Amino acid sequence: MSLRQYEYALAVAEEGSVTAAAELLHVAQPSVSQQIRGLERELGVKLFARTPTGLVPTVVGRAFLREAEVAVTAARRARATARAGAGEVAGELVVAAQMGFGTRQLPGALGALRRRFPRLEVTVFEEPSSAELDRLCRRGVLDLALMAACDQSPEHAHRLGGEEFVVVLGAGHPRLAADRVELRELEGEPWVRFDRDSALDAVLVDVLRRNDLSPSTAARASQTATAVRWAAHGLGAALVPASAVPQGHEHLARPVSPSVTQPVIAVVRQDAGPAETALLDLLRQETWSASASFSPVP
Repeated sequence: MSLRQYEYALAVAEEGSVTAAAELLHVAQPSVSQQIRGLERELGVKLFARTPTGLVPTVVGRAFLREAEVAVTAARRARATARAGAGEVAGELVVAAQMGFGTRQLPGALGALRRRFPRLEVTVFEEPSSAELDRLCRRGVLDLALMAACDQSPEHAHRLGGEEFVVVLGAGHPRLAADRVELRELEGEPWVRFDRDSALDAVLVDVLRRNDLSPSTAARASQTATAVRWAAHGLGAALVPASAVPQGHEHLARPVSPSVTQPVIAVVRQDAGPAETALLDLLRQETWSASASFSPVP
């Protein structure tokens, strides 16, 4: 078996057909078919089943592809590490940002990173659910994650600072007259909530519970920016990290009392290379102070 066969099998699984996989890989279709047949012959199993909508991995195929992806990712990292030893950093850097953390800090840090390593390609998973984040970690493809500290935080986590949460209300809402909104004053307010398995929804539920409020649900969103825009149109209140409030909506956001803050950590893979180390250093240079994360526009 070869890494090329692994890459071809992963492409077929992603595209659902040999033809589309060949186009993605910029190779001839017969070459992909031949490599897949050879791989199946060597393994003694069928990796794909043909359906009316295309090729789909079999049960055995899904198990094999999970390991194949780990192997391909490891090979890419090995090549990137070798190039880094020669003074050249190239390849893909995969970052996950939980709960909208880093919305304000990450772009500047990534821009500086790309100027330092112009051949580096960065992929960012924005606001993955806990299940998605766990899946990325188990697949071994994640290089750095921005997330909230918790009791189960890895020992090698790096503390960056704190993120203050704010409430976003619809234009003309009477509570916007105050510099800070008392949470108990939002009794009966409908909420724009998040996916049930998301860390953001868990924060909201915990905050409301501690303040003897019930989470009346107006709608659910999967992204903080969407929740803010819905809240701005009066659909309900939204509780989001301050730095995740999109530009132009700051005047509708207020800190809450009692204050809600979350410590932000960066978790870097243990065999971190120069790109991950450089990004961590750049993120540390950004402002992560909870008190400085939000300045409401009058």
